[in-house]
Amino acid sequence: MNRDLTDYRKSYNKGYLNENEISDAPLSIFSDWFKVAEEDEAIDEANAMTLGTIGLDGFPRTRIVLLKHYDDKGFVFYTNYTSEKGEAISNNGRVCISFFWPSLERQVIIQGIAEKISDEQSTAYYKSRPRGSQLGAWVSDQSAVIDSRAVLEEKLQILETRYQGKSIPKPDFWGGFRVKPVSFEFWQGRENRLHDRIRYTPTSNSSWKIDRLSP
Repeated sequence: MNRDLTDYRKSYNKGYLNENEISDAPLSIFSDWFKVAEEDEAIDEANAMTLGTIGLDGFPRTRIVLLKHYDDKGFVFYTNYTSEKGEAISNNGRVCISFFWPSLERQVIIQGIAEKISDEQSTAYYKSRPRGSQLGAWVSDQSAVIDSRAVLEEKLQILETRYQGKSIPKPDFWGGFRVKPVSFEFWQGRENRLHDRIRYTPTSNSSWKIDRLSP
């Protein structure tokens, strides 16, 4: 298989970023951008984000997870703590999350430290999930090798019978991580590949330093 993709071209001209016109608070910009993404009919899941971790084998790995909450404390997502990403984070909490909204020609890259949230918070979210998703958390030994799809289907049937008419408890191995940002980068596509890149990094007095990066 030999594919030549050199003719792929796209012109970016939907917006701009001027460091003299934007907020001093990166979370404020993120919130504004996220609201625009939510309202864009071309974006199915505005909260889909790429999570990058350093695996136990030393290799970086990325995957898509869903943002479920954000505030001044950080960005929260949920997973199986014994999964590949869960174990990677437990070993090295330095992670990167990023959002790419092609129809808006915007990207946000956030580096941060990931830590488990409280079991109470995880339980509250778990109870809000559809019943099928609650069972799914029990069914999947996430990232483990299995023989076939039938393994999952059979385990699901067993659990459906076990919990029929009963509430489903949250597994101890399942819960949330919060990513506390140590840097934000906002990217806005521009013409001639001269994109706007604005980076925020924390200062010693609890404010943010703003830098423009060359595209």
